[in-house]
Parts: sequence; structure tokens; C-alpha cells
Amino acid sequence: MSVPDADRFLGGRIAADQSGAGFRSGLDAVMLAAAVPAGAGESVLELGSGAGVASLCLAARVPGCEVWGLEIDADLARLANANAQANNVADRVHFVAGDALAPPQALRREFHHVFCNPPFHQAEGQASPDPARALALHDQGALAGWLAAGLKRTISGGSFTAILRADRLSEALAALPERGTVILPLWPRAGEAAKRVIVQSRKGGRAPLVLLPGLVLHEAGGDYTPEADAILRGRAGLDLIVRKPSETTA
Repeated sequence: MSVPDADRFLGGRIAADQSGAGFRSGLDAVMLAAAVPAGAGESVLELGSGAGVASLCLAARVPGCEVWGLEIDADLARLANANAQANNVADRVHFVAGDALAPPQALRREFHHVFCNPPFHQAEGQASPDPARALALHDQGALAGWLAAGLKRTISGGSFTAILRADRLSEALAALPERGTVILPLWPRAGEAAKRVIVQSRKGGRAPLVLLPGLVLHEAGGDYTPEADAILRGRAGLDLIVRKPSETTA
């Protein structure tokens, strides 16, 4: 089944319709999906799934995992389900309309892995005039609530992963467990300050906080680095060394 006017991801393996106004997924969604340490047979929940790009990228990278997406915009949830159908994964990728901070009863359970790209907090007066885009980007200062909601839906030993603006890292760390958390900066170019970070927490983890070397996205000339290109084309994932639920704890 073809997707008219589709945006393509993972070197063309995923085609997703993001038609209409509002926020459009891109590099952040692919990097986020690449960082989720899911395995075949495991269940995954995405909070704020939009048109389903990140969930579809995860499903393409990890055959056999079951993915659920929760999206507050009912039209986007319907679009995401259509995208899952078009990419032949509707048997194991499902999207539901609902609030990430107050999920519907069907999703009030625990998952092996939970991930999200929370709405970006914007200063008052900076909100987009487009209602759909404003809803996707403005969290009304509720980042801590998003992180708490994600951890609540994660099983003991499972992982919770989020991609954030780098200037919100301190806010995120204040809301996440002191132990079992890993931080991966995404550097635009070597020597430049990170604009995004990926944080991942293993629920119940005992390891101290880890700051990883990070990933440089672009060469000086603007091309993607080989490491970033491999992730964006679906040839590699991002290993944040958070142990999977199926692995034995010490």
C-alpha cells in the first residue's frame, strides 16, 4: 500500500504521511527510536506519538516487538494507524487517542520499554499560532509530568527513554531517578554545544549516572557523519548501555 506525499525514513524503509499543519517528525524521532533497547517479543509504549514516525522506525529496526502509541490528537492517531497499515506493521503497531498524562484504561499497564519526545516548553508569547503545532511543542511546564508518566508505565528493570532540548537537562534530571540514568548528547558538529540530549533510565537501576561521549551529527561541510548516517538509514541503533528487562540483574 503506497502513501501519497509521504515522508521517508530509514533510507526509504518507512513511508509516513504527515500531511496537514502542525509538528512534523524528523531527525529527533529517528534518533529516539534508535535508542530504545527493545527486543523481539517485548512491549513498547510511545507517549505523544504524533503521526507514528518514531514507533514505525522502532518497529522496522526490531521485528517482533509490539508497539503502542498514545496521541492526544485523535486525527493524528488515526493518521498514525493508517501509516502502520501502509507499512505492513498494523498487526503489532497500534495507536490510541488519549492524554499521555492520563492514559485510557487500555494502556494503564506496564511495558518493557517506554519512550517519548515531550513537547518543548516555550516562553510565554512564543507559542505557534497554529493550534496543532502549539499542542505538539508547548508542554505548559509539564516536562516532569511526562517523565513521571513514562516511568510509571515502565516495568521494573525496563527502560524509559526521552529526547529533550539540551537546556532542559537539569529539569529532567531533577525528575528522573538518581541511579540507572544515562545521558547521550547529540552534537550538531564537533566542538559545538549540544542542542539535544537523549536520556534513558532503567527502572530500579542501581548504576550511577553516566554521561556518554555523545554523537556528532554533521561533518564540518554539513554532511552527516558516518555514525549518524548509519542510524538515519536504519543500519545501526544507538546503544545507551541500559540493560534489557530480560537480562539477569546482579
